[in-house]
Amino acid sequence: MLVLGLWGIRRQDSMWRDEAVTYDMAHRTLAELWPTLQTVDAVHGLYYVLMRGWFLVFDGGVVALRLPSVVAMAAAAAGVTMLGRQLAGRRAGLFAGLVFVLLPMVQQYAQEGRSYALVCALVVWSTYLLARVTARPGRRLWAGYAALSLAACLMHEFAVLVLPAHGAAVALSGLPRAVRRAWCVAAAAVVVGLVPLALFSMGQSEQLSWLQWPNPVQLGTFIALVLGGLLCSRAPVARAGRQQLRLRPVAFPLLVLPTALLVLLSQLKPMYVDRYVLYYVAGFALLAGAALDWVLRPPGRRGQTRRRVLYRSAALVVVLALLVPVNVFLRSPQSRTDDAIAVTQAVRELSSPGDGLLFLPARRRVWAAAAPHEFHRLRDLALDESPVASHTLYGTELSGDRIHAHMTRARRIVAVGDAKGQPLDRTDQEIAKRTTLKSAFQVCATKDVKGASITLYARPGHC
Repeated sequence: MLVLGLWGIRRQDSMWRDEAVTYDMAHRTLAELWPTLQTVDAVHGLYYVLMRGWFLVFDGGVVALRLPSVVAMAAAAAGVTMLGRQLAGRRAGLFAGLVFVLLPMVQQYAQEGRSYALVCALVVWSTYLLARVTARPGRRLWAGYAALSLAACLMHEFAVLVLPAHGAAVALSGLPRAVRRAWCVAAAAVVVGLVPLALFSMGQSEQLSWLQWPNPVQLGTFIALVLGGLLCSRAPVARAGRQQLRLRPVAFPLLVLPTALLVLLSQLKPMYVDRYVLYYVAGFALLAGAALDWVLRPPGRRGQTRRRVLYRSAALVVVLALLVPVNVFLRSPQSRTDDAIAVTQAVRELSSPGDGLLFLPARRRVWAAAAPHEFHRLRDLALDESPVASHTLYGTELSGDRIHAHMTRARRIVAVGDAKGQPLDRTDQEIAKRTTLKSAFQVCATKDVKGASITLYARPGHC
């Protein structure tokens, strides 16, 4: 996992907008970061603080941004292997770890400068501690389980959805009442520890306003993994001891429940994104690892051995033929929603020092966070207070009338906006930007990059 995570980690020096937010937050001092978290993105607050400390040690651009996720996903892969070994034996654990490593979702978020790989690692290791403590109960292990679970939840609130999966595993494994009671105490402690952050972040729920009904591709991936898990669960698994967790009661709820609960919650308010519950893929890896252990056991007779070698070789070729192109694609800028570095380069090519600058809509100002020094030579005509000064992600903007007045005094304006076909914001500021550009300026040049369109406007005769 570590090798695959380091392969192509720079991704041609691309950085998509969520990573640009992390990059910006990690470069703010704690005195600047704290008031920002009181208004926005509190759900990622612990991650930003950790990244702030990391950047003080190593400020190495996109490599430094993504390296913690690479290491965290390697730790998650080790945790899946250890968990599989605890529940179904050494070979099953090894296969589970290998399946986990090869999953495209795992490879994607191993190279993402966001918190999801760290959350996945914490959830996997908390699940491993749960398996250990049910086999040999002890206060230290229960405390460790609760601490890791709470850390995962504080890193991202939706990690709390693993608790129903753990509860199902404890209930379905037929454990003694004392163990079930101890789990209830540990889970209650995690919930109590999360409540303050959950209540505070509810006031920032408008951040999820961009979400609509669950993405069909993401939902289809989840359904495919569930069906694959069902198929794998039919394979015989070595039975665990009477007083410890068993593989299927752990793996299948982990695979199904977090995502299913998030989809159900999305009926009340859209909030489903697969990365929020990325750790569910560990459940599939455990089931697939146990199935591979059964399928690849050496048979008794020589003729069967030769046929099985041929089948295994053919299966390996098919898997590699499918995975290699996917993994190469995931290491390209095209695999993400947009590319803030490409936006910066396009602005540099189209602009001259002193030109006006507009972001349409204002939240696309986050693209400038990837290389803020590149935008200092331009005049942001709509900006009232910068993101740092206003303790926000995107800064605050002037009124529509004042933006119009600033635009009419400019000869050339570089407009940085969404790719064509995206819905338009109907705020006073955005309407003023669009109408003034249309009525008083002409298009000189346009450059489209991944997820964005950069256009140079000028007064008639000044292109």
